[in-house]
Amino acid sequence: MQIADKYNPQETEQKWYDFWLENKFFHSTPDNRPPYTIVIPPPNVTGILHMGHMLNNTIQDVLVRRARMQGFNACWVPGTDHASIATEAKVVAKLKSEGINKSDITREEFLKHAWDWTDKYGGTILEQLKKLGCSCDWDRTRFTLEDKMSQQVIKSFVDLYNKGLIYKGSRIVNWDPEAKTNISDEEVIFKEQNGKLYFLKYKIEGTEEFLSVATTRPETIFGDVAVCINPNDERYAHLKGKNVIVPIVNRVIPIIEDDYVDIEFGTGALKITPAHDINDYEIGQKHNLPIIDSMDDDAVLNEHAMHYQGQGRFTVRKEIAKELEQKDFLLKAEDYVNKVGTSERTGAVIEPKVSVQWFLKMSEIAKPALDVVMDDEIKFYPEKFKNTYKHWMENIRDWNISRQLWWGQQIPAYYYGEGEDDFVVAENISDALELAKQKTGNQQLTTESLKQDQDALDTWFSSWLWPISVFDGLNDPENEDINYYYPTSDLVTGPDIIFFWVARMIMAGLEFRGKVPFKNVYFTGIVRDKQRRKMSKQLGNSPDPIDLIEKYGADGVRVGSLLSAPAGNDLLFDEDLMLQGRNFATKIWNAFRLINMWNHEDKSLNDSDKQSIEWFDNKLNKTIAEINDQFEKFRISDALHLIYKLIWDDFCGWYLEAIKPNFGEGISKEVYTKTIYFFEELMKLLHPFMPFLTEELWQAISERSTNEALVIAQQKKADKFSEDIIKNFETSEELISGVRNYRQTKGISPREAVEIFTNATEFSNEAVVRKLANVSEIHFGTKTDKPSFTFLVGATEVSIPLSENLDLAEEKAKTEEELKYLKGFLISVDKKLSNEKFVANAKPEIVEVERKKQKDAQDKIALLEEKLKSL
Repeated sequence: MQIADKYNPQETEQKWYDFWLENKFFHSTPDNRPPYTIVIPPPNVTGILHMGHMLNNTIQDVLVRRARMQGFNACWVPGTDHASIATEAKVVAKLKSEGINKSDITREEFLKHAWDWTDKYGGTILEQLKKLGCSCDWDRTRFTLEDKMSQQVIKSFVDLYNKGLIYKGSRIVNWDPEAKTNISDEEVIFKEQNGKLYFLKYKIEGTEEFLSVATTRPETIFGDVAVCINPNDERYAHLKGKNVIVPIVNRVIPIIEDDYVDIEFGTGALKITPAHDINDYEIGQKHNLPIIDSMDDDAVLNEHAMHYQGQGRFTVRKEIAKELEQKDFLLKAEDYVNKVGTSERTGAVIEPKVSVQWFLKMSEIAKPALDVVMDDEIKFYPEKFKNTYKHWMENIRDWNISRQLWWGQQIPAYYYGEGEDDFVVAENISDALELAKQKTGNQQLTTESLKQDQDALDTWFSSWLWPISVFDGLNDPENEDINYYYPTSDLVTGPDIIFFWVARMIMAGLEFRGKVPFKNVYFTGIVRDKQRRKMSKQLGNSPDPIDLIEKYGADGVRVGSLLSAPAGNDLLFDEDLMLQGRNFATKIWNAFRLINMWNHEDKSLNDSDKQSIEWFDNKLNKTIAEINDQFEKFRISDALHLIYKLIWDDFCGWYLEAIKPNFGEGISKEVYTKTIYFFEELMKLLHPFMPFLTEELWQAISERSTNEALVIAQQKKADKFSEDIIKNFETSEELISGVRNYRQTKGISPREAVEIFTNATEFSNEAVVRKLANVSEIHFGTKTDKPSFTFLVGATEVSIPLSENLDLAEEKAKTEEELKYLKGFLISVDKKLSNEKFVANAKPEIVEVERKKQKDAQDKIALLEEKLKSL
C-alpha cells in the first residue's frame, strides 16, 4: 500500500480514535478472560489537562493497552471528582461577579448554579484525555456527585456511624476564611513569609514587674487565657502560682506550668490562646482552661476584641502593634521569617478555630491498612514510599470529614430537637423519621419536624470509595462487575496524595469489601522545569499539553514524557524530548516506506540475509523478555528505552541495512515476509506507547478486518533465544564499526572496498561483515607487512592496509601521538595497581576494571608499535 512521504499526526489521530470508539475496543464487560482493571485518579470536574495529568494518564494508558494486547480483559474506568472546595469557590466567585452573595440565596438555588457551572465546564479534561489517546471505557464514566455515587457515600457514612466509628465533637480545626470551611491538615500548604516577632510585656499582677512573651500574632491577645512556663525554668521559679495582666485587654490570667514549653526558644514564656492555635488548644484541654474565640468565620475580630471589633485580622495586627508601642506594652519587634499555613485551594492564610465537626475514628481502621502494605499484599513502586506511608499511618489522627460547604454530599444527620445529641443518622428522611420516633417515643413527629445537618462531606470521603463505588459495590455488593473487576490491578498516582487518597482507599477497601482495592501502586514523579521548579499555572512555567500535542503529535508527546520519567523520581521537562518523540515517529515511518519501496523477487536467501534474520529473531525474543521484566518492576521508562533501541538501532540501523538489496535489485519474497513479520511484532510492542502511528502503519501493511485491528492484536510471547547468536552479531557490529571508523578518520569513501588481515580463523556472520563493511577480501590467520590501520575487537586483531592515497608521514605522526597518550595512561593505571592499599581496600570489581584497562592499554600499545614498524 502506498503511504504518504511524511507522517501527519493531525490527519491520523482523530481518525483512529474514532475507529476505536466506534468499534467499542475500549469497552469491557465481564467474561472468562482474566481482568486487568485500573481506576483513574479522578481529576477535578472543572479542571483542564496539565503536565502532571499528561504523564500520569500516559502511564495508565500504556499499562491498559499492553494488558489488552496480552490477553487480559482490560477495563480503565474514567471519571471526575466534584472537588467541593475548588468548585464551590469558583461558583461563589461567579455569583459575586453577578452581584449575588451565597449567603443571600438558598442551598437549592446555589446547587442549581453549581450544577449549571459543572454542566458548562465539566468534562473538558476527559475530552482532552481522548486527544492524548487514552483508551478508557468511556461508557463507564463516573462523577463523584452523581446519584448512584452519592448513595454509596451516604450508605458508608451511616454504616460507619452505626459501628461507632463516626462521631461529632468540638475540636480545633484549620479554618479557611475565604471558603468559610474547615480543611484537613493535608490540605494546608506551609509557605515561608516575612513577618515580625513582637515581644510583649505581660505585667505581673500586683507588681511593677513584667513577663516578656513573644508572638507573631498580636491580634490574638483578646483570646489569651494563660501564660505558660516550663516548670524547670529557674528564671521564672518566683512567678509560679502568680497571675499576669493581658496588655490592652486588662484581663487577669494565670501563669501555668507545662513541659511543652521549650526553655531555649524565645523568652521561654508562651501566651496560651486555645481558640487560635492548635498547640495552645491541646494545653488548654490539659489544664481545663476556658476558650475565648475572638474572630468570626471571616477572620474578622468580634465583640471580644473591644475597639477592634469588625476589623480584619491583618488590619488589626498593624494597628494593635502601634497601640502596644504607644502604651509601652511592646518591648521590641524583630523581623521574622516563619512558615504560615495556607489553604491549598484558595490560598487564604489558615486560621486555627474551635468548631463542632464530624470525625471518623482512624486508629481502628488504619492498622489493617498499614499491615497489607508492610506485608507487600499491596506493593509500592518505588518501595521507598512504604516508609512515608508507615510514618503517617502510625501517627494518624481522626479524620475531620465535615465541611461547611453546600457543594457535596450533605451529611445524613437529622435533628429533631435543640440538644447536642438530638439527632439521628439515616440514609434518607423517611428512615430518619422512624429512628427519631423510636428514640424520642414521640409518634407525632413528622418529616417537617426534622432538619438535616447543613454541612457537606469532605470530597475525599467520596473518592476513598472510588474503586468500589465505580462498580456500584456498596449499593449492590454482589453485582457481576464488582465481583469481577475488584480488587483492581494497578493504581497510578502521585506521592502527594498518598495520605489523602491512597491510604484511605486501602482503609475503605478493607472495611467495606474485606479486600485490598488494588495490588500495585505506581507513584509517578512530579513534573518540573529545567530549574527543578514544580510546573504550575501560578509560575507560568507549564506548557499546555494540548499545544504540545498539536506541535509534536500525541505519540511524540507520550514518548517525550516517558523517556525521562523514572518511577517515583521527578521528571525534568524538556521540550527537546517531545522533538525526539516526533523524530522517532518519523524514523519508523521512513523505515516502513523503505521496506515498501523494495521489489520482491523469487530468489533464495543469501548468507547475509540468513545471518541477519537469525540474529534479529533472537534479539527480538531477548528484548521482549527484558521488556516484560521491566514492566514487572514498573520501570516503564526503561521498557520504552529497550523498545526505542530495538527499533532505532537494531532494526533500522543494522537489520534493514543488512538485508537492503543492491542498487537495481530486489529482495527475496521470503526476506520481505520475514521483515514484515518483524515490523508487525515491533508495532505491537510499541503500540501501548505510540498508539496512533502504530495503528496507521499496521493498517497500511495489509488489508485488515475490524477484529484484526492493532489495538486488540496480541503481543508476541518471548520465545527461547540464543545468547551466543546475539553476542556474535554484536562482535560483528564492532568489526563493521571498526572498518567504518577507518574510512571516516581517513576520509575514504564507503564505496571503496577494502581488504582486511586478521589473526582470527573465522568471523561469525562473515557475509554480513563483508556486505556492511564493504570488504573485498578477508585474510584469516594472516598478518600484513604493509602500513595499516589496526584495531582490536576483544582478542581479535584486524588490520586494513592503508590506502595508497594516504600521507604516510602524517599517519606516522598521528600514531606516535596516540602511542604517547596510551603509554602515559598505562603508567597511571600501573601506579594504581601497584598501590597495595588500593588493591586491598577497593571493591574487587573496581580492581578488576583497572586490570582490564591495563590489559587493553598494553594490547593497543603493542598494536601501535607494530603499526609504526610497518610505517
